[in-house]
Amino acid sequence: MDIGSTIRTIRKRKNITIAQICEATGLSQGFMSQVETNKTSPSISTLENIANALDVPLAYLLLKKEDRMNIVRKDQRKITTSGSETLKVEHLSSTKGVKMMLVEFPPGASTGDTPHAHEGEEVHVVIRGTVFAEQGEDSAELREGDSFSWNACIPHWVKNIGEEPALVLIAVYTETEQGADIL
Repeated sequence: MDIGSTIRTIRKRKNITIAQICEATGLSQGFMSQVETNKTSPSISTLENIANALDVPLAYLLLKKEDRMNIVRKDQRKITTSGSETLKVEHLSSTKGVKMMLVEFPPGASTGDTPHAHEGEEVHVVIRGTVFAEQGEDSAELREGDSFSWNACIPHWVKNIGEEPALVLIAVYTETEQGADIL
């Protein structure tokens, strides 16, 4: 873990000196320097004191970089196609187990010729247009502002039944990385 670098980055961003941290925590400057250069690992109790002095949650100091906030700028979104290459899929973000996508359905386009199933849970929000969603024996026509969700292990299918492109925001939760193939 790279806790020391995280502490140093936060301290510098907040314009706090090592001397100020030491005054607030009772730690020596030499010890703090070793912590910040990852030459020593502080106890949880010491980390809690440092977190309090920095005014950050202790849990934040313990997070790995890949578990922290991940930003995807609009012009940096990964774009793929799906559903016989007719659906434009913009990948908005991805964290452990949760993926968010903005899917554009041209008129008449669907997630495939037949319903499909995969691991996970899905939540959909119709941003624009009119879609028809079907899962098992359940089906519904949904318009702008409507939302729906389902357990994705039951075969499901979504189709744009409007005359204009439909835009659907989809969030997918899976417990494993193998659940990534959702469309």
